[in-house]
Amino acid sequence: MAATRTAHTVWNGDLMTGSGQTTLDSSGLGTFEVTWKARTEAAEGKTSPEELIAAAHASCFSMAFSNMLAQAGHAPEEVNTKADVTFVPGTGITGSHLTMSAKIPGISEDEFQRIAGEAKTGCPVSGALASIEITLDASLES
Repeated sequence: MAATRTAHTVWNGDLMTGSGQTTLDSSGLGTFEVTWKARTEAAEGKTSPEELIAAAHASCFSMAFSNMLAQAGHAPEEVNTKADVTFVPGTGITGSHLTMSAKIPGISEDEFQRIAGEAKTGCPVSGALASIEITLDASLES
């Protein structure tokens, strides 16, 4: 069954000096301030489209990886994923770099790396971001 999630943004003013508020409607988790400065300089308590994309990518990858591990007969103790989404003014979003570490009893390094690579390309958010470079550093913790 398809699921639709909704957020909305209200923006006031021009790009450089204006500001907005993005609200997570489906979850009701909150409203977040957004500005151009938060997108291109210091965040200073505000968010950006890239930070929201990074959150989506990190959570989607972790979920895809955990599912693929389960299908391969492995139960992870913990998967910790960070996504760094790069934005270049005048160019746009240029990449997403995933850094993941995980504790998974009984998995070999080769199988771990293979499944991590498959999760990188198989995660639905990675599919949505297919026009940018997506990289992954994956480390298996003991």
